[in-house]
Amino acid sequence: MKRKALVNLMLLAVTTLLIGCAVLEPSGPERPASPGSPALPESPASPEYPASPESPSSPASPSSPGQPQTIAEYRRISPEEAQSMMSGDTVILDVRTQEEFDGGHIENSVLLPYDEIREKAESVITDKNRTILIYCRSGRRSEIAARELVDMGYADVYDFGGIIDWTGKIVGNQQ
Repeated sequence: MKRKALVNLMLLAVTTLLIGCAVLEPSGPERPASPGSPALPESPASPEYPASPESPSSPASPSSPGQPQTIAEYRRISPEEAQSMMSGDTVILDVRTQEEFDGGHIENSVLLPYDEIREKAESVITDKNRTILIYCRSGRRSEIAARELVDMGYADVYDFGGIIDWTGKIVGNQQ
């Protein structure tokens, strides 16, 4: 009799353990690739995972309650793709310094230096669903600014690199 009770107790323990694991075990696309790996990877922009132009940043969504949730990601495009996307409703954002902007900028672009994005973006670009095309001189600052805007909840952000690769019209005091 003791042996049968012990076997039943062990079966109950194993069943409880299996049920507990099934409830806690992630399934579907969130399931880790290997045991011990995190269910969701760290942001590609984190120090452990350096960012690359092709890698998306972590998802962001509009911060205003009541708005539909939009998943945003960092996107790098060519200057030619950016030129084809430019229209009256598109924001062309120059994230260089005032001096660089005055020296020559893409026609119809708006100046917002990359180191002022966090403080001034929401007053310059109030609609977080508006298409934003970002450039700087070579592409480094535009990537930083684009990732910052995505993190702030801007949904349609494209980094097209530097003005040094631009073949379209440039206005201002070019030297």
